[in-house]
Amino acid sequence: MTPRLNDVDRSDTKPSIANGFLLKSRFQSFIQNANARGVFVMGSTFVLMIASIYIMYVLQADYDQFNQDRMSTTFGLIFMVIATGLFLFKAGFFVYTLYRYFRYRAIASVSDEELPTCTVIVPAYNEGKQVYATLMSLAESDYPVEKLQLLSIDDGSKDDTWHWMQEAKKVLGDRVSICQQPKNMGKRHALYRGFNEGIGEVFVTVDSDSIVKKDTLRNLVSPFVTNENCGAVAGNIRVLNNKEALIPKMLDVSFVLSFEFVRSAESSLNSVLCTPGALAAYRRTAVFACLDAWINQTFMGQPSDIGEDRAMTNMILKQGYHVLFQRNAYAYTNVPEKYKGLYKMFIRWGRSNVRENIEMSKYVFTNFRKGNKAGTRLLFFSQATKIVMSYPFLLFMLYFVLTHPILFVSSTFLSILVLSTFPVIFYANRYNFIESFWAYSYSVMYTFGLFWITPYAIATANRRGWLTRG
Repeated sequence: MTPRLNDVDRSDTKPSIANGFLLKSRFQSFIQNANARGVFVMGSTFVLMIASIYIMYVLQADYDQFNQDRMSTTFGLIFMVIATGLFLFKAGFFVYTLYRYFRYRAIASVSDEELPTCTVIVPAYNEGKQVYATLMSLAESDYPVEKLQLLSIDDGSKDDTWHWMQEAKKVLGDRVSICQQPKNMGKRHALYRGFNEGIGEVFVTVDSDSIVKKDTLRNLVSPFVTNENCGAVAGNIRVLNNKEALIPKMLDVSFVLSFEFVRSAESSLNSVLCTPGALAAYRRTAVFACLDAWINQTFMGQPSDIGEDRAMTNMILKQGYHVLFQRNAYAYTNVPEKYKGLYKMFIRWGRSNVRENIEMSKYVFTNFRKGNKAGTRLLFFSQATKIVMSYPFLLFMLYFVLTHPILFVSSTFLSILVLSTFPVIFYANRYNFIESFWAYSYSVMYTFGLFWITPYAIATANRRGWLTRG
């Protein structure tokens, strides 16, 4: 069954957490809808965190002794100084991000007369019936029909994707154009064809496993009208299949923090670092100014076949354009439901992050655009430190596990409780109180099951392959 927008909870209005009746109702709904596995996972998370608090209390003397032992060696002292410095930087950076978040304001939609002509490009590979739902949701957009071009490209699918694109064509007629690549060439090449065939002043890219709200397109492209320096806009991505499995539930909370908090702050600096493939918009002139470099991009002598969204964002930032985020432009996308699919997706993102941070380092400290660039440079530095320090902290973690396993586990769970409370509060304030607690479970899963992603992505950054396409 193909998920549709109405099948999932879309409560975009801010709930009143203080309302006891509403809280009780949502808790009852959670219990009724949650399966035994979900209740077990969330319950286990809380049990482990509470137990860790008790263990840390009991073993406080051992933990103090461990820190003293580290401070007594030259290597340990150096590590503690670096770790303390990074902690202070991250704490300060969080406060700065919080400040920038409160400075952010989404741009309201402009009038129909002001809206630019828009080409929506939907590349598809082995998406089946979902591509039909994607095209239907786009066709239902509250956007002037005469200004909207829908263009869907089948990238050599091996399933019935082309059939469902033809079915959409039967319903929508001239409102949608469909075409096939001669063979599977990759998402970047499908988008490249769309850019060259599109006639709009603004290009919008939408993944074929995503659906949009009725006002998404007009909200997404409005910044190009109000800001002549705007070169790209990132949409607000939520999880479509968050009722299907536990991992999507966790990712939905993570996505809200990543987009509505982090990208809001980045947008206030005119420097969103990545416009997501699931929903992004680009000024036509900005795209064609870097299109040849983008399609021919290489890394360590190999053609780049991943990270096309981050690469395009990087190249548009480099031109001096502003890159913004529109919190009021929603797309709901499918995410992996199994661990294997999740870690493959994260590896792809990690490799792209390594590559594009290297590219960004080549221009971010130059006079790449007018105005204040300190915020952009700070964002880059924060990203770079995560990459640079990944191996030292991995080695420290392994040492900690081998020498003091109980202290490691208890202190880690306590850290998760402290650090994940902000995502919980943020999601609860924006959407759903009960669902917000998945932030704790996600942090546990990421800390113990995905900690190896960044080091592995660094070591294999030159490898090609989408990994999750099948």
